[in-house]
Amino acid sequence: VQLQASGGGFVQPGRSLRLSCRSSGFALDNYIVGWLRQAPGKGREVISCITNLYHSTIYRDSLEGRFTVSRDDAKNTVYLLVDRLKPEDTGVYFCATGQPSCSFWPNHFRLFGQGTQVTVSS
Repeated sequence: VQLQASGGGFVQPGRSLRLSCRSSGFALDNYIVGWLRQAPGKGREVISCITNLYHSTIYRDSLEGRFTVSRDDAKNTVYLLVDRLKPEDTGVYFCATGQPSCSFWPNHFRLFGQGTQVTVSS
């Protein structure tokens, strides 16, 4: 039972990137999924979350509308599209699940996947 985030890399400012989070060992359609980010030298923060039943979404206010979370339950995968990347978006991105509802509290989630590194630099 695990989650695996992928799709990170080294990108230039202003470009877009789509991250993926895939489950293995369990069906993701029964769970909410959150995306968290850990910038260098900082703690994890929840940046978005999507529910399983109605695909409702929440986003941290500071994201300026550049992040879009979606899911394809047939593929057991949740996506995070990041547009107009900025250097301050640099960090390790994690997906997490294990609770029936979304939250902006990082410790709310019970299962974390391995993160994927995103580095934004010219």
